[in-house]
Amino acid sequence: MATAIETISHPDAMRRFSKQQRRADRTVAFVPTMGALHEGHASLIRRAAERADCVVTSIFVNPTQFGPNEDFEQYPRTLAADLDVAAAAGCDVVFTPDTKTMYPDGVHCSVHVKGAIVEKFDGASRPGHFNGVATIVAKLFNIVQPDIAVFGLKDFQQTRVVSALVRDLDFDVELDLAPTSREANGLARSSRNAYLTDEGRARAALIYKTLQQAARAAAAGEGNRGRLEQLMAEVLSADTGIRPDYAQAARAHDLSTADEYAAGEEIVFLLAAHLDNVRLIDNITARIGA
Repeated sequence: MATAIETISHPDAMRRFSKQQRRADRTVAFVPTMGALHEGHASLIRRAAERADCVVTSIFVNPTQFGPNEDFEQYPRTLAADLDVAAAAGCDVVFTPDTKTMYPDGVHCSVHVKGAIVEKFDGASRPGHFNGVATIVAKLFNIVQPDIAVFGLKDFQQTRVVSALVRDLDFDVELDLAPTSREANGLARSSRNAYLTDEGRARAALIYKTLQQAARAAAAGEGNRGRLEQLMAEVLSADTGIRPDYAQAARAHDLSTADEYAAGEEIVFLLAAHLDNVRLIDNITARIGA
């Protein structure tokens, strides 16, 4: 039996709801998602509920952030189950627009992101992806008008894009970046994990182990980017079924890179790999010599 929770499907109604909350002196926290909710999303909603009087979660599979050969059509759409997860986690309202509502005449104006935060990693592997992310986040911020927006650090590069969006376009919203939620074997929780076989889920644990080994090396004082990235490549090679897209080290604050990182610098290790025809991403941060 589905859990009763308020849903809003039109932007005008969503704006009216948020304005009502503001007039009642109630703060709004927002958790944007593409649905197929799991414990990782639930943890974000619970975190949002601790920060504000009202929690809004959006469920919208955004076509502008998918490439031509990606899984937009196959992306899991499980609205009834999602509403149960959202309600159980403490969400008050779920915003569920459709594509025609969000892009009634296609896309004539969009946000374009440039610089180090999108030149490498998923920005290079998925051209145009972060323009789509920035555009939909800007639209959702304008519609929901939240005081706080909660994002998970599993999508580390995305959090840097959203941080730049808020700063450069002067959105009046506080970003709350939550730690990555993980399965028992360390695999970062993701809606795409549903595509993995049981064997694949077990093997995918190597991704997090790879990141942990690199982080330990950095904490022990290794600051040479080439050696850190070679270490990740060597650990990943233990499973020839995992096909790395990238496994690299960058400065955490702006994703810039250097041949040698100085003691005390915070580094993020970013990894994307294919397993069971599923593309998985993960990351971990460490401070050189910490």
